[in-house]
Amino acid sequence: MGYPLTKFVLTIKPFNFQMSKRLLKYAVRFTLIFISLIGFYFLLAFCFSRITINAHPKNKAEVAIYILSNGIHTDIVMPAANKDFIWTDKIPYSNTLEADGTYHYLAVGWGDRKFYLETPAFSDLKLTTALKAITGLSTSAIHATYYQYLREDENCKKVMISHDQYQQLIQYITNSFQVDSSGHFIKVNTNIHYDKGDAFYEAKGSYSIFKTCNTWTNAALKSCGQRSCLWTIFDTGILEKYN
Repeated sequence: MGYPLTKFVLTIKPFNFQMSKRLLKYAVRFTLIFISLIGFYFLLAFCFSRITINAHPKNKAEVAIYILSNGIHTDIVMPAANKDFIWTDKIPYSNTLEADGTYHYLAVGWGDRKFYLETPAFSDLKLTTALKAITGLSTSAIHATYYQYLREDENCKKVMISHDQYQQLIQYITNSFQVDSSGHFIKVNTNIHYDKGDAFYEAKGSYSIFKTCNTWTNAALKSCGQRSCLWTIFDTGILEKYN
């Protein structure tokens, strides 16, 4: 028995220029909308950072706190221990590499957990880390650093507040930590240190394009009635209030 011959015909469909033009049009439109949204976001951040909250606080000069910036990220610096609060009970020196009783200042900053632990420099930044951070899908951490000395300059601003205002600040900061069943701050299980006096702790909340490390610092200042921005994502908005 033979097999019937099958005729194969190669059909080449003409290129659909109309469809291609439509896709290109949508791609261009999407790109323009995306760029416009980014531009609007930064414009909004700039404008809101120039609006001052608590422009003229009434402070008694009883407790010295500091706003400390590394040029990008801000921390709130407080006495390691005073009659209002003993931070060393909550954040023991033993969790650091070398800090001891000669370290009189504690800097606290909030941020994205993966940024803190996996991105010691911007050259180490991974796309997945950045995407999770800006979308609020990752967890957060608190970076606590003890210092022996502080020097006031353009990146370190001293602010004198009252004991009552300091209590409000303490409440805001302690409420940012995750705690265990005994009420202790939870240290992140890592060997990573940026400094001989620092340690990382589990924190509440998620980092996003609307809540950054500087947004957290700004909210900390608001909590105790100090000059702050309506909203900011950058350190410059905060520091300019104290020039």
